[in-house]
Amino acid sequence: MNTYDVMRAAGVVPVVVIDDAKDAVATAKALIAGGINVMEVTMRTAAALDTIRLVKEAGLDIHVGAGTVLNLEQCKAAVEAGAAFIVSPGYDEETVAWCVENNIPVLPGCVTPSEIMSALKHGLKILKFFPSNVYGGLNAMKALAGPFVGVKFIPTGGVDAQNLAEYIKAPFIHAVGGSWLCKNEDIAAGNFDKITALCKEAKKIVLGFEVAHIGINTKDAEESEEVCKELEKAFGFEVSYGNSSNFASSKVEVMKSMYLGANGHIAIKTNNMASAIAELEKKGYEVDMSTAKYKGNDMIAVYLKKEFGGFAVHLLQK
Repeated sequence: MNTYDVMRAAGVVPVVVIDDAKDAVATAKALIAGGINVMEVTMRTAAALDTIRLVKEAGLDIHVGAGTVLNLEQCKAAVEAGAAFIVSPGYDEETVAWCVENNIPVLPGCVTPSEIMSALKHGLKILKFFPSNVYGGLNAMKALAGPFVGVKFIPTGGVDAQNLAEYIKAPFIHAVGGSWLCKNEDIAAGNFDKITALCKEAKKIVLGFEVAHIGINTKDAEESEEVCKELEKAFGFEVSYGNSSNFASSKVEVMKSMYLGANGHIAIKTNNMASAIAELEKKGYEVDMSTAKYKGNDMIAVYLKKEFGGFAVHLLQK
């Protein structure tokens, strides 16, 4: 996966401030142990470049980049140290142009239509939105996503475990920046287990797995209707009729054919389809891309290849 795909799959890009480079590798390992393999090292401390260099040299399975890059000089120094990507709090034309010319993934901070248009001139469609809580948060990004179709944001500032789910499931969010995952004081104190625990919690929120409904296969439309009427009679479930299936309440879908799964399917919702697929594939569960459905360029539904107890699994984007 390229850097942008890694960010999307992670869902959260930890924003890391390190005062002493001796903590660099331990911090990276704590993030990886928590299921997140990307880190943005801010250029706010003298240890930033050494931190990037040491993590890169350690050969860990993590994409390390530089954040709070304010000018081209800092950008070049970060790339020379091994930064895989560049993040800026604002839009700097010189830095953006150099990164694009040299095929370095760059995330300039863009919070106005004019800044977004400048980024689009360079072919950039994944942008930092900072500080999110000051510039209107989700409402502002939703409004900006209207005229700028295909643009995705990585908001930082005001995002935490309490509102992560609300952010990550929005269709115009690529990932979020997370300063709460890897606090400076925890790094300095060697609280790496805490950092790992916070990452695991964030990853669980990003995935947000929950059962949406159960699907029952039947041989035809007549049997589907009979099953729905029985469920209505027994439990008072309201029946709604559709083209390929009927629903008895919102939790039981009764197919009008013997569809995927020997017995039917289990629909499971997720906050982040890309993260869900990456996580499941890491565990050995492949998706059947021939079943994928999209809204624009975003996948909103797909089946797994494996059945569970005779039931197919249907992943749905919330």
